[in-house]
Amino acid sequence: MEFKQQELITMARIGRLYGIKGWVKLISYTNPQDNILDFRHLLALIGGRWQALEMDQGKVHGKGLIAHFVGFDDPDDSKNLAGVELAVRVDELPELGSEDFYWHELIGMRVVTESGQFLGTVAKLLETGANDVLVVQALEGTVDGRERLIPYLFDRVIKRVSREERCITVDWEAEYLA
Repeated sequence: MEFKQQELITMARIGRLYGIKGWVKLISYTNPQDNILDFRHLLALIGGRWQALEMDQGKVHGKGLIAHFVGFDDPDDSKNLAGVELAVRVDELPELGSEDFYWHELIGMRVVTESGQFLGTVAKLLETGANDVLVVQALEGTVDGRERLIPYLFDRVIKRVSREERCITVDWEAEYLA
């Protein structure tokens, strides 16, 4: 299957074998981690190509996750899955409310202050425990060329996110150091 990278979102990676019936450990990138178990039909990056993979069973096991995939019923079959990335098509993700966003939607958005100063674009997000943080990379035309870490606190710091305009308006001044 051929896909453009922006059509897919990586959700997990297959870890090492678990048991003798083809089960594997799953390293989930979802939050909470067991959200990956809601997706039965996944795409696996095997040998540089995306291939369909069906998870017929999956569950929380201790602090992690384990899963079984159709057609991988013994350790010899499943060992070839170790390290494989698992993705879904972006259009298969559950629809969110108007004030909720997937991280991948925020990456690349322009960030401007309420007074209209261009601070840069979102390069990535960090999960800090207290709150998520936008890492805003300065680009040509930004106010001072500095990277900024802006807390993702909706209504307090993040005033508006526009999917259509690909822009985030923040209550954050250019001289703030955080």
